[in-house]
Amino acid sequence: MENQNPIHVFATWKVKEGQIENVLNLLKPVHDESIQEKGNLFYTIHQSNSDLNTLLLFEGYISEEAVTAHRNSSYFQEIVLGQIVPLLENREIVLATPLDY
Repeated sequence: MENQNPIHVFATWKVKEGQIENVLNLLKPVHDESIQEKGNLFYTIHQSNSDLNTLLLFEGYISEEAVTAHRNSSYFQEIVLGQIVPLLENREIVLATPLDY
């Protein structure tokens, strides 16, 4: 039985100068595929108000296994790792468990 603690992913992407449109265009199919994954709860993309080259992704998954399945998907491998990451200056990812308050 999978561990059913939801996992939230906070990713901060600093996009290289002049590449934001390319990254946003590449991110659209990743978003559309991700929200159809069985283990996905949500996948939202934000653009920083103070720096338009900074994107923040906020994603939710039903379990750590679902995060792994997402990362192992062909579109994640091909588009995120293969095409988007080379267009980034920096990429930070935090996996977090929501606390019940």
